[in-house]
Amino acid sequence: QTASSLIPHFFAILCCFYLPSSDHFAMHAFSRLILGFLTALAGAQLALWLHLPLPWLLGPLLLTAVCSARGWPISGHTLFRNAGQWCIGTSLGLYFTPAMLGVIAVNIPAIAAAVLFALLLGALGAAAYYRFGGVDFQTAWFASAIGGASEMANLAVHYKAHVEQVVSAHSLRVLLVVVIIPFAYQFLGVHGMDDGGTFGKNPAVHGGGLLALVAWTGLFGWLFKRLGWTNPWVFGPLLATIILTAQNIHLSAIPPAVQYLGQLFIGWSLGSKFTPGFFKRAPRFLTTVTLTTLAGLLLTTAAAWALSRATQLPYPAVLLGMAPGGIAEMTITAKVLHLSVPLVTVFHVCRMVCVLLSTGPLYRLLVRRMRTSKPA
Repeated sequence: QTASSLIPHFFAILCCFYLPSSDHFAMHAFSRLILGFLTALAGAQLALWLHLPLPWLLGPLLLTAVCSARGWPISGHTLFRNAGQWCIGTSLGLYFTPAMLGVIAVNIPAIAAAVLFALLLGALGAAAYYRFGGVDFQTAWFASAIGGASEMANLAVHYKAHVEQVVSAHSLRVLLVVVIIPFAYQFLGVHGMDDGGTFGKNPAVHGGGLLALVAWTGLFGWLFKRLGWTNPWVFGPLLATIILTAQNIHLSAIPPAVQYLGQLFIGWSLGSKFTPGFFKRAPRFLTTVTLTTLAGLLLTTAAAWALSRATQLPYPAVLLGMAPGGIAEMTITAKVLHLSVPLVTVFHVCRMVCVLLSTGPLYRLLVRRMRTSKPA
C-alpha cells in the first residue's frame, strides 16, 4: 500500500463535507487542509521508506509537528480527527468476539490494578509538576492526570487552572510515549501473532455491509457527541461494533486503505498541535513534563512486568495497556503489532473512564484536606 493510493479517499471526504457548504469555509482554510494532508501524506511515505514503526501514524505525526512548529499553515479539521477516531473505534470493536470477551472477563483484576496504577502515576506527576514545574496545584493536577487532553482541559476550565499548560502537558506526554514505545518495540523485535483470527475475528470486507456498519457506528458516535460523553467518535463506534461482534454478527471488516487513512488523520491531528513557540513557552514546565514522563515510563515498565508475572499475561501487551499514552495511539500500536488488541483496548477504555470520573472528586478531596491541615 503506497501513500499515493490514499489521495482519492481523502478527496472524497473533502467533497462530501466541503462542496455543499463552500461558501461557509474560506478558500484559504481549504488550502490549509490540502497542504496539511499532503504534508502528512509525505510523512507517511517517508516513514515507509525509512521502515519506521507505525509509519501511517508516526510519519504524519513527526513531519506535521516539525512543520507546524515552524509556522506552516497545516492545521487540520476536527472532521478528520473524528474520522480517524471513528476508524480506530470501529476496527477495534471487530476484535470483541464472544471468545475474546471470555478472555477479558478472566482478566478483570489485572485491568483494575492497571487503573489504580494510572491514578497513582497521575498523582506522582502532579506532585512533580507542582514542586518543580512552577505551576499552581490545580494546573499540576489536571496536567498530570493520565486522561485525554480535551477532557482534562474542560476540567481545567471548571476548576480555574491554566488551560494552555494543561493541554501542552498532555500533548507533549502523548508525543513522547507514542514515539518511544513503538521505536523501542521495533528495536527489540517485539511483534505478536494475535491478528484476532484465533478468537473468530472475520477479516472479510463486504461493500453493502461496510455501508451498514458506517451508518450503525456513525449513529452511536453522533449520540455520544450529543450526550456530551468523552471521546464520542472512539467510544461510540467501539460500543456499536462490540454489540454486533459479541453476537457473531459480521457486517464487514474495515479496508486496509481506510485504516491507514484513519491513522494518518490521528497523526496529523496530534502533530498540528505543536504550534510556533510551543517549546519556548514555559520551558521550565515543559522540561518538568518531559522528565516526569520519562520517569513515568520507567515506572510503568516495572509495574507492567510485575503485573505480567502475576497474571501470566504477555508483557508487551500489558505494557501497551498501561502506557501513559492516548487510547487511539496505543491501540493502533497494539493493532499494527498484533499484540492482544482487545485486552489493550479494555485497559485504556477502563482507565479513561475511571480517570475522567475520579479526577475532579479527588482534586476536591485533596484541596479540602490541604485547607484543613493548614495551621489556624
